[in-house]
Amino acid sequence: MGTGFLGYLARRVGRVVLSLVAVSLITFTLLQLAPGNFADIQRISSGATTIGSAGTEDVVNAFESRYGADVPQWKQYLIFMKGAVTWDFGPSYKYPTLDVQEIIATAFPISATLALLSVILALLIALPIGVFAALRQNSPADHGMMFLVTLGHALPGFLSAAFLVLLFTATLHLLPSSGWQGPQNLLMPVLALAIGPAAVLARYVRSSMLETLREEYVTAAFAKGGPRRTVIIRHALRNSLIPLVTVVGPLLASLMTGTVFIEALFRIPGLGLYFATAAASRDMPLLMGSTLFFAVILMVTNLLVDLVYGVLDPRIRADGGGGPRRAGTGSGKDSAGRNGKDKDRGWVRSRRRKLSPPISAQEVQ
Repeated sequence: MGTGFLGYLARRVGRVVLSLVAVSLITFTLLQLAPGNFADIQRISSGATTIGSAGTEDVVNAFESRYGADVPQWKQYLIFMKGAVTWDFGPSYKYPTLDVQEIIATAFPISATLALLSVILALLIALPIGVFAALRQNSPADHGMMFLVTLGHALPGFLSAAFLVLLFTATLHLLPSSGWQGPQNLLMPVLALAIGPAAVLARYVRSSMLETLREEYVTAAFAKGGPRRTVIIRHALRNSLIPLVTVVGPLLASLMTGTVFIEALFRIPGLGLYFATAAASRDMPLLMGSTLFFAVILMVTNLLVDLVYGVLDPRIRADGGGGPRRAGTGSGKDSAGRNGKDKDRGWVRSRRRKLSPPISAQEVQ
């Protein structure tokens, strides 16, 4: 495991770094191509100039100098990358008393809390629905469950949130529509965020459960007279949940970075709300810092998912992930060429294979 695993890890980390550089460059380029900048917005909103009048040259230069618009673009990018490496993005234009890294450190835990609670709620909803539908495949109950799941998947998060506000705030007057003061402010945002992921996970659990129920070791366990509940929970469900790692990890990361509309609707001071405000005001430091931070969360989470999957599947760990070796297959030259060709993807290749059943013949008997 040692050499192959370390080589795989080094290659993946290198790709993450290159991807982050690409994300920063693309984001910076798109922001520069967009019309206007923060200096223009502040100059107009302050009344120094109007939309129809560009103002005097001294006023324009003063605002551009204050917000760094007079610095060449290539130099702006290098300054930003230096700040990214040292975790010092400088002050936000919109919130000049706060540095960007301070905003991220304060607001991201709120977004992460929303995402984590939403994933937990989604799992609590999806597991019983997926198992119930799989055990009653092609029955009216199965079709009804899948209809509700498809409906939940089709509904956008902000539409679900608007419906919840209309029901629990405007009609029933039970929950506050905005703020971040207590548990009562969590219920509607978490539920709105959980509906879509719950639908995705329910379909995944159903599919994985159906596949596991057709395995020979499950059939053998039933044939030996094992209690139905024990066979389903201990063998079928346990094995069906392992592949969920590849779904839950990226799903959690996407929720952490995708709460913009929910936070804006419920006025929750998470990083998504700050990101939306920065986008509206063209706050370049906050936009660039938030985007790069979101990219780090997504890429690191995907990497951790691959590593955790390797821990769960022993065959991925074999020979550093090159897969189980077969004695006497192919010449040395062919094996060397194949190993070199698959060097970059060998460690995770076997994660696509079906998991070996973790029960033995003694357990079945």
